[in-house]
Amino acid sequence: MTDADVPRSSPAAGLADHASRAVSAIILVTLMLGGMWALEVTDYLVTDDNGANSLDQYGIRAHHVGDLPHIFSAPFLHAGFGHLMANSIPFLVLGFLAAFRGIGKFVLANLVVILVAGAGIWLTGPSNGVTLGASILIFGYFGYLLGRGVFERHLADVAIAVAVAAVYGTMIFGVLPSNPNISWQGHLFGLFGGLLAAWRLRRRRESPALTA
Repeated sequence: MTDADVPRSSPAAGLADHASRAVSAIILVTLMLGGMWALEVTDYLVTDDNGANSLDQYGIRAHHVGDLPHIFSAPFLHAGFGHLMANSIPFLVLGFLAAFRGIGKFVLANLVVILVAGAGIWLTGPSNGVTLGASILIFGYFGYLLGRGVFERHLADVAIAVAVAAVYGTMIFGVLPSNPNISWQGHLFGLFGGLLAAWRLRRRRESPALTA
């Protein structure tokens, strides 16, 4: 078979595919953020004046064995509406860019970030406080997008990585222990999780086919 025999998708088909992926990414990331807002509203309604019934108890306390399952709930909970509002825009932007490649890879990337960051927080975080918040995922998406540009060296991924670094590059300082009320562990291990996900989910280059 010659190159002329290989079917090529038309520009219109490629544009339609990109549009479909963009819509899917927007819907999924918006639903995730909507879920976070629903949880925070619920937390506001069920928590009494003494702090009882607060959903914040499902964040991560380091070294508490009973909190290990909270690795999966902590990234979706917040310490008040101010905390959630501060995370909403970067979550939408970076989440959309991370999901645009494909929903399947995005779901797997989230799982890797949640597991790596959650384990890191549980092992190294403060045992006298609770760690929660979408910044765990945000730093994961940041690392995932940068990692795709480095590991895949695809023009579009490199361009996205450069743009993300230019706009959100100062986020990197969030991995430093500067504010006792902010979990630098969540940021650091979220970033590690994103880089690991980018490496594990990178596109493998196929060996060139030989013809006779």
